[in-house]
Amino acid sequence: MFYRTAESVSPKHPDKLCDRISDAILDAYLAKDPEARVAAETCGGHDVVFVTGEITSTAEVDIPAIVKKIAGENLEVHTKIVKQSPEIAQGVDTGGAGDQGIMVGYACDDTPELLPREVVLARRLNQFIYQKHPYDGKTQITLAPNGEVESIVVSFQNVSSKILKQLVEEFIKKYQLTGKLELHLNPAGDWNQGGFDADTGLTGRKLIVDNYGPGVAIGGGCYSGKDPSKVDRSAAYMARRVAVDYLRQRHAHEVIVRLAYAIGKAEPLEKTVIIDGKPEEITGYDLTPRGIIKYLDLKRPIYAKTAEYGHFGEGFDWDK
Repeated sequence: MFYRTAESVSPKHPDKLCDRISDAILDAYLAKDPEARVAAETCGGHDVVFVTGEITSTAEVDIPAIVKKIAGENLEVHTKIVKQSPEIAQGVDTGGAGDQGIMVGYACDDTPELLPREVVLARRLNQFIYQKHPYDGKTQITLAPNGEVESIVVSFQNVSSKILKQLVEEFIKKYQLTGKLELHLNPAGDWNQGGFDADTGLTGRKLIVDNYGPGVAIGGGCYSGKDPSKVDRSAAYMARRVAVDYLRQRHAHEVIVRLAYAIGKAEPLEKTVIIDGKPEEITGYDLTPRGIIKYLDLKRPIYAKTAEYGHFGEGFDWDK
């Protein structure tokens, strides 16, 4: 056992604002057109938001209205949207993957969420504070080699270090945390300027927070703003589902799943499951893009929630 650290960011963090905007745009299209092809990227900061990407759909969506609902009415919004490349579409239309890539799924028996304990604690602490103070903020938890909590870091906009201390102490009591419990609360000082006023955000820049924490490898692709024909999203969700299934069926402690695809091809090039360190080939699942989409029913407007506190461990269909 070694030290393990994970962080979480609130839905008002600049990068999370961009993820939320991208996924709200995706949901708006899927609500009207389940066959929509969407790749929406958002960059925002300092009173300006720029949304660009490739979208092919029969639906019409008011993108500036979505941006302002999430991030503020006084923003200047610019959009540049084009249709999906026909050269990409020709591979997807036949059931192939929308891109090449590697997807990683993970599950462990650390927590009821089947995620590493440090990831769950950092996320739950962030949610605990955000429910009372819905602003930009970050939390971080470090576990000592014996599994106890070594340190807690919290930086939250518009919340004094005195109030944070009270909240963190409540959280420690609620979750019965033990250990050194070294607290770093607004360690650079209390702060009031946050979100897009203080920093610039970008879709897909919180990949480790979105996944399983820094102790687990990722494939590299982001999820937000992408419809399920993009395997870097849909296959990552399926990889999680397969990992959860194998963990339960084999009564394992840790399961890692690796899938790999080539653009335009339906069958994965790799389908490996590693059960407590022992690899084998995955069997019993349709891992084609169409098979995954059907199995998880992914052509629904279900993605806005995934952009808030991570894509796994929040009771999604692929977590069950």
